[in-house]
Amino acid sequence: MRKLVMAAIMFGVVQSAQAADLPDLPILRGSLPDGLSSRTVNWQGYYIGGQAGYGSADMDFSNSSSDQISRLLANTVIENGMGVSQWPLATGKTSQRQSAFGGFVGYNGQWDDVVLGVEASYMHGNFSGSSTATVGRLSSAALSDGNFHAVQATSIASQQITDMATLRGRAGYAVGNFLPYMFGGFALGNANIVRSVSVTDSWGATQAIAVSPAALSATLSTTAAQHNHLLVGYSAGLGVDVCLVAGLFLRAEWEYAHFSGSVDTSINTVRAGLGYKF
Repeated sequence: MRKLVMAAIMFGVVQSAQAADLPDLPILRGSLPDGLSSRTVNWQGYYIGGQAGYGSADMDFSNSSSDQISRLLANTVIENGMGVSQWPLATGKTSQRQSAFGGFVGYNGQWDDVVLGVEASYMHGNFSGSSTATVGRLSSAALSDGNFHAVQATSIASQQITDMATLRGRAGYAVGNFLPYMFGGFALGNANIVRSVSVTDSWGATQAIAVSPAALSATLSTTAAQHNHLLVGYSAGLGVDVCLVAGLFLRAEWEYAHFSGSVDTSINTVRAGLGYKF
């Protein structure tokens, strides 16, 4: 009996020694095949990449000419009596689809499966739109000068956004080789904006005379061009990065950007990109 006990003790000692000599398994977290744990991608660090996209720009020209006409007709009889600058001189929203390309650079910090970071993204394209409208009205009563006025106002406006950059914070959750994320931040745009208005005023002692060839008339016009005008707004969106091999990853993303100003603008883009994490 004593020999059996001694043999069991010696066998246990040998097994413990062999187990102590085994190397540590390269397990970060998760499960490996056959019940062990698989390694999750390390997203922490700096990264850079290129991207291409396709999107639509929705531009609202509804209020693009009111300030221009107000300055043009300041203290005139027709502005004071008919409020020409408040007329709806626009066709509303226009939409155009366009491709674009650019790049991105950023930094990720990672805590277990949670990934937080900051990123700068840039796109170059030609997101543009234009609007032309004409409104004519006849005064229902004599204005302050004692005459009836027939007024026709025309507005022509166009905007072209050639460059767009966003600085945004990112929050993601690592799942194997995938990093789905959401983001939000500031947006900047470089735009060329051209706005032209003209107002023709015909007047006479009666309404009939005001709309007849015998009426006296005058035309005022002005054009304002802003080249390389800075637009400021915000952006938000969703995306996913997929680790391909080592630091190389593939990206798919949707971004919404909004700019306020004389032309209210919203740009939606879907993008595909290829990046490298150092």
